[in-house]
Amino acid sequence: MRLLARREHSRAELARKLAPHAGSAQELETLLDSLIEKRQLSDERYASERARWLARKYGPARIRRDLRAKDVAEELVALACSDDDELEQASLALRKKYRTKATTREERARRARFLQGRGFSYEAIRRALDLAGEDASL
Repeated sequence: MRLLARREHSRAELARKLAPHAGSAQELETLLDSLIEKRQLSDERYASERARWLARKYGPARIRRDLRAKDVAEELVALACSDDDELEQASLALRKKYRTKATTREERARRARFLQGRGFSYEAIRRALDLAGEDASL
């Protein structure tokens, strides 16, 4: 209960943390099923909360990769990751990191790589750079 009180956990993550303390695998599965039945443990809630937390800094591709690494089911990953406001998130990340316009092709490429590393799509990166007032001909 102490682990769940701090933050949401996926079933796989909680099982991994509790495995050394469980008497047997059957006891652990029974406990996890009981927590799910009581709605104290939910992969769906974990996925949406984790995606919301990561969306402050990262794009949809990076969020999907993180959720898959945490053993969240693919349908829950799809529900948690929406590409609706990807352009807005990319523009915000660009404004936070860089206060001035790119004056050279190298600076524009550096900013594109920054956004790419954050998990944004090529289209969102291109449009965010254009919206920032940076000349596409650089």
